[in-house]
Amino acid sequence: MSVYYQAEHCRDWKPEQFAWLRLELSNHSLRVTLNNPARKNALNPGLINELAYAAAIAQYDPQIWSFVLAAEGDVFCSGADLKAFAGQDEGRNSQVPAPAAEVLLGDLFHQLYKPSVALVQGDVFAGGFLLLTGCRIVIARKGIRLGLPEVKRGLFPFQVMAGLLEVLPPRKVADWCMRGYDLPAEEALQLGLITELAAAEDLEERLAAMLEELHANSPSAIRMGLEAFARLRSNSASSEHAYLKGMLMQVLQTRDAMEGIAAFKEKRKPSWTGE
Repeated sequence: MSVYYQAEHCRDWKPEQFAWLRLELSNHSLRVTLNNPARKNALNPGLINELAYAAAIAQYDPQIWSFVLAAEGDVFCSGADLKAFAGQDEGRNSQVPAPAAEVLLGDLFHQLYKPSVALVQGDVFAGGFLLLTGCRIVIARKGIRLGLPEVKRGLFPFQVMAGLLEVLPPRKVADWCMRGYDLPAEEALQLGLITELAAAEDLEERLAAMLEELHANSPSAIRMGLEAFARLRSNSASSEHAYLKGMLMQVLQTRDAMEGIAAFKEKRKPSWTGE
């Protein structure tokens, strides 16, 4: 059950309600596409609310057996849109219902008890990894960039760190977060962050094969099994992500963060003060 929406909110949904996503329902699968390539599919409050609504639609509809998350453009997701979170106009009018509580992206897909597949056609940076760690299966294009550049901007990937700790060895997570490098896709496959790698022209074929295999099994058994899986791994995840988001808001107020963001925009090396 979604904590953000009730079943009655999801019965009469229409694709035109969504400003940041494109929804397509076919063969028992709901395909949700991030649809803001001009901003490299950056995460803003409106898009995150729409993701929560789309996940709730999939959760409540017994005829939806799987959830596919895809993206337009050459970047799957570039992370948080800091301008949007600072309150600047996002420029689109979303018509999805308001969620019952603030949506915590790191916890969102834990409430979806249907198979979720990320179809990653492009690069992923920063907060975009919460989409990968939230989905149960990740099919990615060979050669994509997987980067955590936050520390180079005076920030830290707090919520991403929590998501990565569910998938990767703790020492690798700490190393990646502290050093901010690009992780090769082949290494991400070996570590379990990616389920399958495929050439660009083979992504849709691999997705179709995966969905065929999933849909051949009992939707009820999978739904109940994933609910049990989420319960076993919960450990107060919602409160943890609320704390981690608060930490991000704190670090955004530091002088280092202001300097790092300014240096990135001005294409220069930052001058840190440690304040």
